[in-house]
Amino acid sequence: MKKVFLGGTCNESTWRNDLISMLKIDYFNPVAEDWTPECMAEERKQRETCDFCLYTITPKMTGVYSIAEVADDSNKRPEKTLFCVLDEDDGLFFTEWQRRSVGQVSEMVKRNGGKTFVSLYSVAEHLNKSR
Repeated sequence: MKKVFLGGTCNESTWRNDLISMLKIDYFNPVAEDWTPECMAEERKQRETCDFCLYTITPKMTGVYSIAEVADDSNKRPEKTLFCVLDEDDGLFFTEWQRRSVGQVSEMVKRNGGKTFVSLYSVAEHLNKSR
């Protein structure tokens, strides 16, 4: 069975649980209560070995590491890189400038050969077809 790495926005966003309920393939959820060096090593290993690396960005994003990861993966492993931008998360929305910026990241991912999405449903459809 194929497997997807679930990278992207944390900060109590529920997008992972929402997506997991729709998936018919295996997944790795990197979120951990205590982020240890072992967790970091396992995340790097899963990014390398999973069939797909999904990065979902929402307005709850506060750090930028997921943006760096999707750019890195879309260059090194474009055939397995997926990028989803959700404009709304728990009543929060991107500003116009943030939306433009993540839009440019989406264009970069596409130019590099990755796939982009604007809904979890479309991500689930894509992943479930690949089983």
